[in-house]
Amino acid sequence: MNTEDFWKGLWRENPIFVQVLGMCPALAVSNTARNALAMGLATLFVLVASNAAVALLRNFVPKQVRIATYILVIATFVTIVDYTIQAISLELHRALGAFISLIVVNCLILGRAEAFASRNSIGRSVLDGAGMGLGFTLALLSLGAVREILGSGSLFGVALFHADFQPWVIMLLPSGGFFTLAAWLMLFGRWRAPDA
Repeated sequence: MNTEDFWKGLWRENPIFVQVLGMCPALAVSNTARNALAMGLATLFVLVASNAAVALLRNFVPKQVRIATYILVIATFVTIVDYTIQAISLELHRALGAFISLIVVNCLILGRAEAFASRNSIGRSVLDGAGMGLGFTLALLSLGAVREILGSGSLFGVALFHADFQPWVIMLLPSGGFFTLAAWLMLFGRWRAPDA
């Protein structure tokens, strides 16, 4: 098995910092590191499970209904994630809100199912899903950590600064998501420049 299928999602084809996919949850739920990590892990699970299922079913699904079938497969795993998060923490489920359900239409997941899993083996598809999902999770966590540190002076709810720290409230607002994303895109672009 080629480990390149895994590593490309972390760096060369990172879903957020290179492909700029899945921006809706990236900007909406990344106001805290906890929310970002939860959404990233939920997406990682759905991506790996749906890639495996699509690769398994690829020879049995007629071309005319493949996209509808992929969406049904993805929706099944999203429902599992939705109920699991709700069972574990109602507070987290409320914080993530409708964005859990929107994983179904995340272009990253459907794109990987159509472009990769429908054409490759289960093993390669799982590696691809794991790499892309982990890359998505790390990018969300990068956004969430910066926004929480600057916006509330904490990380995962643990205070980092003296009581006199003045939080940048704008970082917790949607505009803070855009500012943080722009900064990360710039930094990631500079780090990748020799590789491009």
